[in-house]
Amino acid sequence: MKTGPDIARAAALIGDPARANMLTALLSGRALTATELAQEAGVTAQTASSHLAKLQEGGLLTTARQGRHRYFRLARPEVGAALEALMGLADQAGHQRTRTGPRDPALRQARVCYDHLAGEAGVRMFASLAGRGLLAVDAEDVQPTANGEIFFADFGVDLPALARRPRPLCRACLDWSERRSHLAGSLGAALLDGIGARGWAKRLPDSRVVRFSPPGQAAFDALFPAV
Repeated sequence: MKTGPDIARAAALIGDPARANMLTALLSGRALTATELAQEAGVTAQTASSHLAKLQEGGLLTTARQGRHRYFRLARPEVGAALEALMGLADQAGHQRTRTGPRDPALRQARVCYDHLAGEAGVRMFASLAGRGLLAVDAEDVQPTANGEIFFADFGVDLPALARRPRPLCRACLDWSERRSHLAGSLGAALLDGIGARGWAKRLPDSRVVRFSPPGQAAFDALFPAV
């Protein structure tokens, strides 16, 4: 009998088209109701309830109650990373569900991947930090350098506080559209929060798209120059 992680079970949960649509809708990082997820999946409320129960039982979703409503979200960042990696695999293999639409260029330029910056902007930020010696990257191991600690502190990131969280501080996340890595982990999330707090960019309503203002784009480019 084979031992180790049962990837077949996880793959089967993700592989259903309706469940895949629900999971990718939650990549925005927002919590959604069963009704909203049923609309995303294009199924009835009863069918959605069955799918959501399976995803929750399989450890891919978690729920929280607020008033009369129950909200669903991805159970942990690793679920989002797995979905992003599968999207990259499908894109490289030419498996597209629909033709490229007008919103795709915006998604490829800058988007939210669970709670951190992805797309061209996210890949550029990660490459800039690594290329300037602010992050030490050794295969999958990513850590701030001494100069990086100064840089992130100047940006307003409390690295010691982030390091105390159970979540990994830094992690390379393969970007499905760029086929290179962007920065995930609590540091990646903190940097995206800082970008928003400075007014450089904002998320479009009901979308994963992150839209930079012209001054914000200039400030971002200056802080994370191409290397």
